Amino acid sequence: MDDEPLEQWAERREQRRPARGERRVAPLGGQAQQGAHVGADAPRGIQEWDGHQWVPVGVAEDFPTAAQETGEGAAARAYRVPLPSFSKLPKAPEPWRPTEVFRRPDTN
Repeated sequence: MDDEPLEQWAERREQRRPARGERRVAPLGGQAQQGAHVGADAPRGIQEWDGHQWVPVGVAEDFPTAAQETGEGAAARAYRVPLPSFSKLPKAPEPWRPTEVFRRPDTN
């Protein structure tokens, strides 16, 4: 098995984690996490990362207001997630071929 050293794993994990003080928009109540365009007029909660967990810090009356409060940090979070390297994909399997010839009973 080809295990990654713990130090490399911890470094990759820290790169993906949010920075302390970073904010994000969250739905309020029992609403599921959805796209910003769904219910854009509904109130949204604002959460801040304290280094260990997301802590609620405020409420905005709609999504545009909440997005303005979170600033650029929310969009920058996507750049920290590494994309897979496509050069390491396995080769495509060979197409399946039957091992014996199949013929219909009524043809010769």
